[in-house]
Amino acid sequence: MKRFLTAFGMTLCLLIINSCSISYKFNGASVDYNLVKTISVQDFPNYAKLVYPTLSATFSDALRNKFIRQTRLKMVNNNADLEIEGEITGYDVKGLAVKPDAYASMTELSVTVKVRYTNNKRPSDDLEQSFTSSQPFSNTQTLDQVQDELIPQIIDDLVDQIFNTTLGNW
Repeated sequence: MKRFLTAFGMTLCLLIINSCSISYKFNGASVDYNLVKTISVQDFPNYAKLVYPTLSATFSDALRNKFIRQTRLKMVNNNADLEIEGEITGYDVKGLAVKPDAYASMTELSVTVKVRYTNNKRPSDDLEQSFTSSQPFSNTQTLDQVQDELIPQIIDDLVDQIFNTTLGNW
């Protein structure tokens, strides 16, 4: 009888643990998969004054891929439980460090995106927020020389910020 009760108790504990509807992952995301099953990530048009031609498509694809890889949510085009949309509002270059001759010794490339996150299952989680990421580079290089290297780093950072803010409950 004692063995039966021990086996029954262990089985019951395993069932309780496996039936938990909220999934916590090491990436920081918490999703109630009983409540939320789908997500849509719309294309982010580029409204920045300076335009990097592939930025819109590259950013939008990276954001979609992050949610596909890090969650069990199904990506749909519309009528999703979670919706993410927005636009690229800034693509800027500015001097960082000034040398004694009044010229910049370091320059920074920054990208800003405005995001609207809608949770159709829990509207209290909705948000509208801008995110910015930047990378410095030497003034001995031109933007054309460095942007192909810097853009992937900036996009990765922006995608992580958006993911953590929307699903990470940070």
